[in-house]
Amino acid sequence: MNKPIFKLFYLGFSYSIILFILGCGQITGKAVDVPYETARSPEVYFCPQTDCSKIFESNIKSANLSVYCALYDLKLRNVISALSRKSKTAEVKIVTDESTYKEQIKGRAVRLDDDRQLMHNKFCVIDQNIVVTGSFNPTDNDNNYNNNNVVVVYSGALAKNYEDEFVELWDGRFGEGSNVKYPALYINNMEVENYFCPEDKCASRIISLIEDAKESVYFMAFSFTNGDIADALISRSDLDIKGIFDSSQSSGRYSQFKRLQGFGMNVKKDPNKYKMHHKVFIVDRKIVVTGSFNPTSSADTKNDENLLIIHDENIADVFLEEFGSLWEQ
Repeated sequence: MNKPIFKLFYLGFSYSIILFILGCGQITGKAVDVPYETARSPEVYFCPQTDCSKIFESNIKSANLSVYCALYDLKLRNVISALSRKSKTAEVKIVTDESTYKEQIKGRAVRLDDDRQLMHNKFCVIDQNIVVTGSFNPTDNDNNYNNNNVVVVYSGALAKNYEDEFVELWDGRFGEGSNVKYPALYINNMEVENYFCPEDKCASRIISLIEDAKESVYFMAFSFTNGDIADALISRSDLDIKGIFDSSQSSGRYSQFKRLQGFGMNVKKDPNKYKMHHKVFIVDRKIVVTGSFNPTSSADTKNDENLLIIHDENIADVFLEEFGSLWEQ
């Protein structure tokens, strides 16, 4: 099989021009530091019920100008082929983690992290106005066997955040960087928060959500070793707290499963014989935390990660359905 060749096309348009001409939504400017946009509502998909690779593939194919992807692991041929074909008509750049790289994709548009930490992101930015993210790696296991989520958000401001992060990774700034430009923004009056770890202290934001919760916190965590987040849960015994741990990770030396269980928390091991790969918190049935961020110390202080927080009951209901199906099994 011929190896993909990536061509780079550098465009002379400023970001602001592209945002307002080509953006899915329009920033109305209610506040200087908090963008307000009108756009398509975010979309949520769950694997393996849905072929999540098709979500990545279709968004890559839809690009007119650019595709920037930071993917911890990339193995699926249809996604690789879509990137290869799109590189003939648009600017394509990819950053991936050195530990997963098997030369499955080559070219000047591919860069690796420096192997001092994990480049653990799973996102693509399309045409500077669409962000595809979540817990999903484009691999056979994540697509067909592991429990994962993909979120597609149509927002020029959010895309700006992710593109800024991508540029840092592309320039070799791993495990560090500037604070996120828009930590909060609004899409159709829906509040969306966005952070990148370790620079934005992701664990602290999750802890504050737990501390401010009024009724409940449900979570699905592939790896959960962060004692501070566990402490926050333990301190809120007044809440309805339920948690699902990936069974393969729950018995690890630093896993918080037995500790939370010992404090009477209602936690379970997942039923999937493969992986329960979500990294999700659902607060008060109306706030969803997702992204690449596992509640671990490495994710908070060392790895390159992203965190997306969506304040919306309809989005929360979709995640609650996924949580409930795993919980009941």
